[in-house]
Amino acid sequence: MEIYTEDKKFEKLTFTEKPLEKGEYEYCTFSNCDFSNSDLTQIIFSECEFINCNLSMFKLTGTAFRNIKFKDCKMLGINFENCNEFGLEMSFENCVLNDCIFYKVKLKNTNFKNSQLHKTDFGECDLTNSVFDNCDLTRAAFENTILENVDFETAYNFEIDPEFNRIKKAKFSIENISGLLTKYDITIER
Repeated sequence: MEIYTEDKKFEKLTFTEKPLEKGEYEYCTFSNCDFSNSDLTQIIFSECEFINCNLSMFKLTGTAFRNIKFKDCKMLGINFENCNEFGLEMSFENCVLNDCIFYKVKLKNTNFKNSQLHKTDFGECDLTNSVFDNCDLTRAAFENTILENVDFETAYNFEIDPEFNRIKKAKFSIENISGLLTKYDITIER
């Protein structure tokens, strides 16, 4: 039996041994919770916040994230390509998203702020109108990615090949423009 939970605060709970009940969670806040290696298959989250949670390696088959805010979360090795695409909307602030997979995910208008995205796969992802504000994109993969109107002005350590990505009207700063020229093995002096 699936449950419906609205406007509830979950604090300092561990869902690794006793999983979160299947159902729909709306306007809920999860603070200091441990979801590492949990199975959140088919759960619907709407208008929820995850604050200072460990969400590493959790399973997301058919999981819905509708207007979700992740703040100060550890999110290692998550495969977002298996999420429910209907209404998918997320934002990330002060998060560690290393080794995550967003392959073919539609992430239009997504805000990534002060986050680390090492070795994250954005292949064939649609990031139109998204913002990477002060984000570390070391070894993040962009291939056949839609990056139109994406703001990379304060992002750093990225390597994006303009020949294999759609970057029309994307924003870069003079300080990080070398991330577009890496494959040419040239030196840019300031």
